[in-house]
Amino acid sequence: MLAQGAVAVLTALALAGCSNSSSSSSASSPAVSGVSSVATKQASSAPATQPGGGNQLQDAYQKVIADVLPSVVQIVTGESLGSGIVYDDKGDIVTNAHVVGSASTFTVTLASSTKALDATLVASYPDSDLAVIKLNSPPSGLKPATFGDSSKVELGQITLAMGSPLGLASSVTQGIVSATGRTVTEPQGGGSPGATIGNMVQTSAAINPGNSGGALVNLDSQVIGINTLAAAEPQANGAAAPGIGFAIPASTITSITDQLIKQGKVTNSGRAALGVTARTSFNQQYQPTGAVIVAVSPGGAAAAAGLRPGDVITKIDDTPVDSLNALTTALASLTPGSKVTVTYTRDGNGQTADVTLGTLPTSS
Repeated sequence: MLAQGAVAVLTALALAGCSNSSSSSSASSPAVSGVSSVATKQASSAPATQPGGGNQLQDAYQKVIADVLPSVVQIVTGESLGSGIVYDDKGDIVTNAHVVGSASTFTVTLASSTKALDATLVASYPDSDLAVIKLNSPPSGLKPATFGDSSKVELGQITLAMGSPLGLASSVTQGIVSATGRTVTEPQGGGSPGATIGNMVQTSAAINPGNSGGALVNLDSQVIGINTLAAAEPQANGAAAPGIGFAIPASTITSITDQLIKQGKVTNSGRAALGVTARTSFNQQYQPTGAVIVAVSPGGAAAAAGLRPGDVITKIDDTPVDSLNALTTALASLTPGSKVTVTYTRDGNGQTADVTLGTLPTSS
């Protein structure tokens, strides 16, 4: 159905998640930011009072770290590492699908311990870049994270990113929510099929390789997203672009994770679908001009609206569509049941159709 053939439209993005296992040996690198045990001890010895109420903000940070960091784990596969979040007291841990890749067994280290625990894959859903693994022998005292309300995430809110950047377990960086509602297409490779994900949270908190699967947290000690990828600067040979990272929102995390745990697969993607198979349309100068419908799903949204094979979609509401990628991105920002106006050409004539979007079928 549409949207399953997406490729990267934001080529400047790079997955932050799986760092090579050799990277974890660089724990002494002074270039990596984060809250280490040494930094925490230094902070705790600061004066009790600071001008401008700085001690109150520091206290707030330290409370959030004490509340949430025990719920953030390091995940290691054969050749890579990432982060994860304890989802329940039964040993289920949610992370990115690109962190688990094709692996089925893992070692997990809790923030409160140096002992490696064995875990196995429960299920993975690459279309939303989420996966669940489970500890084989969950220890007592596991602390599940609390997930926030995605609708209450606002521009300017302070955020803390927790995870294992470059193998530095239990590291914390800070920033703000710098944008909401971003639709981002991940680059293919590194265990990622190049999923297009809508409603992502953009943050200025530093996200580095190894952070993927970790927690993006607000000052109420709630997880508002899973750190997933960071922007890269193409003119700097793919070097990380400071202060631009993206996290999958909490609402998507809980919906997909609950299904993976209870059913072992995703049956409700929560993603909008037009109900067509399409490809990019080109003019005689080989320039992309839209998304041409190749096939229409019987009973789907497009069929109900009278769209046919051969129609060339050029706009969804006010969003221009000049390629399959553009159509996929436009739909990723919408939800099933949304009513949109599709502008298209048929036999050279421009037309519109009012469409009530359906739900993207799952491949699980």
